[in-house]
Amino acid sequence: MAWNNIGAAVHEKTAGAVLAAVQAAEQAGVPAVWLTTGAGADAMTIFAAATATTRRIRFGTAIVPTFPRHPVVLAQEAADIGSLAPGRFTLGVGPSHAPAMEGRYGIPYVRPLEHLREFVDIVKRLLAGEQVDFTGKRFKVNAKLAYGADVPVIISALRAGSFELAGEIAAGAVAWVCPAPYLRDVAMPALARGAATGGRARPKLIAHAFLALTTDAGELSLGIAEFLTHYPNLRNYQEMFVAAGMPEARAGKWSPAMIDAVVLHGDPAACERKVRQFMDVSGADESILSVMATGTDRTASVRRTLEWIGGLSAR
Repeated sequence: MAWNNIGAAVHEKTAGAVLAAVQAAEQAGVPAVWLTTGAGADAMTIFAAATATTRRIRFGTAIVPTFPRHPVVLAQEAADIGSLAPGRFTLGVGPSHAPAMEGRYGIPYVRPLEHLREFVDIVKRLLAGEQVDFTGKRFKVNAKLAYGADVPVIISALRAGSFELAGEIAAGAVAWVCPAPYLRDVAMPALARGAATGGRARPKLIAHAFLALTTDAGELSLGIAEFLTHYPNLRNYQEMFVAAGMPEARAGKWSPAMIDAVVLHGDPAACERKVRQFMDVSGADESILSVMATGTDRTASVRRTLEWIGGLSAR
């Protein structure tokens, strides 16, 4: 995988700060910026705003949760961003997790892959400009957009079943905090199986890890507490780490081995070596590095990390 296929994910606390980070990423030469949609800023809103203030950087959602949204509405938003930033937007969607969907939204988390299959089918057809008359188990749609857009649709994947689904129906799978050997040994074969089922070539695999440009153990611990606390408490992530050979994940807390697998940290030279190893071992087609702000000056840390990622793409 080429260095210019490494993007950055930013996780700032306000919409203004996220938008400023997207602009800073473009200025730093980062090829692509990725945003999640959870309790913070809404990724689709930020990218719509960023189309007016950026010119080159690619945008991607990783991911927009599907259960709280209707596929027609999300397709409209994606078509708008895609038309305002032609060739620069990738829509990543996924069902998220039961605690978030049921606890936060009060939405039953029922048959998530079945739900996702129907959601993606509807969105892809609407973006292609089709009249969609769809009656499934989860959705009933009769709609056509005023205009479509060339927007690839990828899906989140964590366990083998979701990677297989991505291989069958999507333009790619985006992983999240998955160790590189797991991507090589579980994700990639599952993507290939799904592609074979769909009679198509294997779509791309987008890997993900956090990046902390620090050698200070205290700063790293604070960063993990801010950005990564909840993952070991989610059963799907626990079982993913177990499948990656880390059974201690079932204890519900980060172990040193788990941290080292998905948090690339150290001085710039060490981080470059770890990024290269992560890319080589995973075999992924693209990678996302989540910016872990460390130290007392958060803004300076984010900017320094974005400049470092942009420097990689220039090689």
